[in-house]
Amino acid sequence: MAERSFKKEVKQLRIGEGEEFRGEGILAITKALLENGVGYVGGYQGAPISHLMDVLADAQDLLGELGIRFEANASEAAATAMLAASVHYPIRGAVTYKGPVGVNVASDALANLASGGVKGGALIIVGEDYGEGSSIMQERSHAFATKSMIWLLDPRPNLPSLTQAVRHGFELSEASNTPVMMLMRIRSCHVHGSFTARDNVAPALNVRDALSNPQRDTKRIVLPPYSYMHEQEKVTQRLPAALDYIRANQLNETFGPENGKVGIALQGGMYNAVIRGLQRLGLADVHGDTDVPLYVMNVAYPVVEDEFFDFCEGKDAVLIVEEGFPNYIEETLRAALHREGRTGVKIAGKGVFPTAGELTGKVMMQSLEAFLREHAAALLPAQTRAPNRPDELAEVPDLSKVVPMRPPGFCTGCPERPIFAAMKLVEEELGRHQVACDIGCHLFSIMPPFYIGGTTMGYGLGPASNAAFDGGGEKRSISIIGDGGFWHNGLSSSIGNAVFNKSDGVTIVVDNYYSAATGGQDILSSRADNSSKATKHPITGAVEGVGVKWVRQIDRTYDVGKMRDTLKEALTTDHEGPKVIVASSECMLNRQRRERPLREQAIKEGRRVEKPKFGVDEDVCTGDHACMRLSGCPSLTLKLPDDPLRDDPIAHIDQSCVGCGNCGEVADTAVLCPSFYRADLVHNPSRLERWWAGVNARAIAWLQRRRESRRLVWTEMPEVAE
Repeated sequence: MAERSFKKEVKQLRIGEGEEFRGEGILAITKALLENGVGYVGGYQGAPISHLMDVLADAQDLLGELGIRFEANASEAAATAMLAASVHYPIRGAVTYKGPVGVNVASDALANLASGGVKGGALIIVGEDYGEGSSIMQERSHAFATKSMIWLLDPRPNLPSLTQAVRHGFELSEASNTPVMMLMRIRSCHVHGSFTARDNVAPALNVRDALSNPQRDTKRIVLPPYSYMHEQEKVTQRLPAALDYIRANQLNETFGPENGKVGIALQGGMYNAVIRGLQRLGLADVHGDTDVPLYVMNVAYPVVEDEFFDFCEGKDAVLIVEEGFPNYIEETLRAALHREGRTGVKIAGKGVFPTAGELTGKVMMQSLEAFLREHAAALLPAQTRAPNRPDELAEVPDLSKVVPMRPPGFCTGCPERPIFAAMKLVEEELGRHQVACDIGCHLFSIMPPFYIGGTTMGYGLGPASNAAFDGGGEKRSISIIGDGGFWHNGLSSSIGNAVFNKSDGVTIVVDNYYSAATGGQDILSSRADNSSKATKHPITGAVEGVGVKWVRQIDRTYDVGKMRDTLKEALTTDHEGPKVIVASSECMLNRQRRERPLREQAIKEGRRVEKPKFGVDEDVCTGDHACMRLSGCPSLTLKLPDDPLRDDPIAHIDQSCVGCGNCGEVADTAVLCPSFYRADLVHNPSRLERWWAGVNARAIAWLQRRRESRRLVWTEMPEVAE
């Protein structure tokens, strides 16, 4: 069950020639794939590209009609390996993955694909997850493109440019027999707009037809002596062919006046930010007409040197706008100018712009202004040229000293939270252990209030990152891996590795039924029925299948006591070899997405619906807040008691509570104050329930009046005359 359904939006994918397509960048990319005769698509989900996989999943009926194969791959490596279909056959294929982490996973297959080359167009759509909205390490995918000589598109972030980039990506790939990467930044994925659609095109040769006539070309296989020939072919044939196509089809664009004292060369993906910065400086309008010449590199690699030389002609200075570091494009352009002896133009880039970090609106405007002040101050409007502009010189206050940090944390009702509460209770009894985490929601356990785990080395590599500690010692190491990471890579790289090396460590597999961190997509161990995918394959069966003998299954992680006792057993047992605990409960977000519409419909239809809610009895709460330190639920907060004799805040459960019961379970297992209570909210109660509720209300009201009548009341003494 994905985070978002696109079943309504995918109806637009059927529109034809001349019709206007309106929607999100992700949906536009899917439409462009269909218009350009793609034969197969696949990939692995991960922000910001997850929704592209979700769109494809929801569009499978249409894909089937066109004869297009769709595969939700096990990893980015598997997705890239699927592009092998384009090596020997003239079939267009496209895959997606998440930014540099996806490229890292895919690198082995990617290098082989780039070496042998392709016959059909091979397009890799990369969700370039860079900047303050990112959830990963800050790196760029550019290095892999240059390392393997894969052409890299970085189109302007609007729907016409994005869809044209898909078409040119396929054609460029076929013209140069080289796979092509296309960057989609976070904002590009979710930008809204329109473009004129074309008819969907079935692949000229689909994968099913290709099976009936197998093809094989040994020159495309990466084995000596052909692997040596591939290197030469890249330089002498593929690169020139790519440059010819880029020039002939004018993939890079120029805007603004033909002549100017200065100019700006930029990545295509930075176009909107640059234009907005120039607008704020009074040098461009809302339509994108600019007073400063722009050279927009929709192809970030390879660089078309002669185009850049022409752009620099007659200019005193050119600013290179490149987000992130290393500054591959800037250094390439500087080197090209140096080789040609073109010393008349000064190149600016990093230094004017920050070396690293996202080029936000403020950073962009200030950097553009600094460049223009130095090299073309006359271009700036008079008010902008003023040396002391109070609106721009005012310092932004350091809010980190005023606003407390808000670390990422688990969702309300998350079934992973009780696992770490149990781990804290075990730590209290057995002491601290070496703990390694993995990629996924459970990584939030590193943050308050749990402070558990010290490393995360890659998706599915949590237990493997503890391998150095698993040779036996006074204490056993603990590794945590999610169900998504387990199926992505962990079964072989972590669990199989532990079995083979006779590890003595403990692994907790957090099974929340979905690949929850990437949007709730189904995986092999999902409990849901899926018409197009095989689910309900237990993790315990896979673990036992690779040789683990000590395996425990917990089907309700909210049972904190059972979690604690099972973990304690794993850490103290005499069993030699890896110990695996599979802790299973459904992701609360997905559960709410599934149950809430059904519950609301039942209430609307007048059916009886019971929903649990939890609260804190403030007369019982001691105010030590230990429950929060062991739970950390966002719905568990503080409030001042109504009792005027108590001024310390007490625990309080707000309206976001989903009734998971974890707070009470923690309080009971840890023997905290018994202040939590459960109340069942009944919608559309029966006649008997309404009558009984009335009896209870009258009885409570009588008891309240009786108590009030016995309360000691103080009255003022009458004044006595002297």
